[in-house]
Amino acid sequence: MARGLAARPGVTHVIIHTGQHYDPLLSDKFFEELEIPTPDFNLEVGSGTHATQTAAILERIEPLCQRVRPDWLLVYGDVNSTVAAALAAVKIGVRVAHVEAGLRSGDRTMPEEHNRVVTDHLADLLFAPSRDAIANLEREGIKQERMAFTGNVMIDTLVRALPAARSLATHEQLGLRAGSFVLVTLHRPSNVDDPAILGELCDALAEVQRRRQVVFPVHPRSREQLKQWDLSRRLGGVCLLDPVPYLQCSAS
Repeated sequence: MARGLAARPGVTHVIIHTGQHYDPLLSDKFFEELEIPTPDFNLEVGSGTHATQTAAILERIEPLCQRVRPDWLLVYGDVNSTVAAALAAVKIGVRVAHVEAGLRSGDRTMPEEHNRVVTDHLADLLFAPSRDAIANLEREGIKQERMAFTGNVMIDTLVRALPAARSLATHEQLGLRAGSFVLVTLHRPSNVDDPAILGELCDALAEVQRRRQVVFPVHPRSREQLKQWDLSRRLGGVCLLDPVPYLQCSAS
């Protein structure tokens, strides 16, 4: 058996980390806590505009696929890594399977929505997490033989991790009582890249804070925008934390 995860005896799973997420708390810690083997390859793409990230992944993953020659390339979710890896693979004749296929928000201003649609129409096999995802794919003219209803891997992961997460009692470390606080995550560009929208969200969180403690682990992107536009003062008594590892966040 070679390195990586094995779906069954005789199947080798090689892990490629594009490096789109590289902060230790948003990358390394996830591999550790979810017991994912160390990636076999790291493209170290880093941050940048959508075009910069997508182009860098295309450029770096194509020669890797040509060297490894996988039977299938599995891509996950809806980030720039997803669509870039899928596009690079199909152009050199590598079959693509998309995990979490068929999800749609209906909001075409979201970069992730374009990533989802393009990846699904490129992929040879679509692993759909829900019945409505299957319906979305059918409406877009994708044939049923390309689809498989597999359930939601995000929920599977959460259920598996809950016992370990609850044992941490993270809320107690923060001086909070279970069920007495609101946990917030906020990092999508559509929410944090516009000072007017982010300001409104800060005001809304401050309003919630008047009734119940709000705990906000702040993504580096969000923290930079809050600082740039001096919006932290509008959050009132909201508890701002550094990014929280998966298990600590799941326990909340």
